[in-house]
Amino acid sequence: MVQKINVVLVDDIDGSEAHETLVFALDGATYEIDLNEEHAAQLREALAPFLGHARKVSAGARRAATRSKAPAGGGGPSAREIRDWARSQGLEVPERGRIPAEIREAFESAS
Repeated sequence: MVQKINVVLVDDIDGSEAHETLVFALDGATYEIDLNEEHAAQLREALAPFLGHARKVSAGARRAATRSKAPAGGGGPSAREIRDWARSQGLEVPERGRIPAEIREAFESAS
């Protein structure tokens, strides 16, 4: 028997259909939020002035900063980046929805 499971993302702001999961960090905590295209653009636009002056932090440095209680800074990789990487590695990844934890972990290990 074949089963097909559809994962539908719901925008965490207004309950409409979401198109991506954004990951970002602030004050040592990492957050994920599912957003539609409009809300994702609004978040990126709101952060743009700060990102223009910020430094990117590698995953290893981010973990060390979190352990030391220092602000993590920067944001995480986008779902699109992880999906592209997974496909380049021959891994199956859903076109939409949450990215499986094992794929995220493999991406972070490879970074």
